[in-house]
Amino acid sequence: MERMVLVLGVSAGAGGVRAMLTHSDQPHLPPIDRCAVPRRAGAGVEEPVFEAITAMRDSAAARDEFVTGIAVTARCALHADAIRAAAGRSRLTVIDEPVAQLRYLRFTGQLPDDGAVLLYDLGSAGLTLTEADCRTEAILAGTHSTLLGGDGHDALLRWRLAHSGVDIDIGTSRAYKERLSSTPVLTAGDPATGERIVLTRSDFHDLVLAGIHHSVSYVRQLVEETGVPPRAVALLGGCTRSPGIREALTRLLDLPVVYDPEPDHVSVRGAVLMATEQPATRRVRGIRFAPPPPRSRVPRRKVVAALMVTTALGATVTGLLLTGHDSTHQGRNDIPSGPMEVAGTSSDPMPGK
Repeated sequence: MERMVLVLGVSAGAGGVRAMLTHSDQPHLPPIDRCAVPRRAGAGVEEPVFEAITAMRDSAAARDEFVTGIAVTARCALHADAIRAAAGRSRLTVIDEPVAQLRYLRFTGQLPDDGAVLLYDLGSAGLTLTEADCRTEAILAGTHSTLLGGDGHDALLRWRLAHSGVDIDIGTSRAYKERLSSTPVLTAGDPATGERIVLTRSDFHDLVLAGIHHSVSYVRQLVEETGVPPRAVALLGGCTRSPGIREALTRLLDLPVVYDPEPDHVSVRGAVLMATEQPATRRVRGIRFAPPPPRSRVPRRKVVAALMVTTALGATVTGLLLTGHDSTHQGRNDIPSGPMEVAGTSSDPMPGK
């Protein structure tokens, strides 16, 4: 019996990962298997990634099939480095998440042939905005905010119900939020007191509307920075399953909307596509973090010579400092002149969704 060739795509985020196992010639069809692994409190992003990879490899082995390519999306440089370091000698491809998203949307024909597109990715851990060129997949600009996202929506929903005497946990609030994406009304109940309240999709929309308006200001700022008006906006992430959120964004942004039926699986399907292109040797795409060059052995004779030169220079510098100490002139108001301090600036990497 001929063994089938499988590829595995993994999407890594701040809250956990999604993995999808499928045949290499069927990246757009329903997968053979899939899983979601939440990120354990205090664990690194690499832990759920390799837990999902192990589970999907076991699934392939149970079918007597072989995983020939693995691709993992990462949302920031820190996540990519952690995944690559944990991979060791494992062959996998690390991809910048927007690149994977663009690849899948292009593959399914949902993007314009040319011009720019705005990726509006509203996930549990925040909002990621990316403007990219549809034809070349070049990233023009991007930003991330943790002030907006599914976790914040859950907190608002719990506050709304608590105000009406219904106390629920985080998992229940998330379940209610997801149900409101497919049903206009539900009954929420307090498991301890039995108190019940009717909750509508409009109630939830009113809670998150202010945040949606705020996100539009981020979009406009990003477009002003690039100077390239997007031709469409792609709504990604689990939060965009809400019809009210999609309607509000369509109205506020006044752009054609690209919406995949599974907006929270676009990244992992893009990873599947990239896995089908993976060669036998390991490589890194999108983020392009090259491994450190191998250390070369330096002859002992050169090491001794370098140490002698360093010692001589150190003695010279010390002598100059001692000589200059007595001749240091006084500045204004008899305050000795001090050394110049040069402060560098640093920018934090984009945090995870």
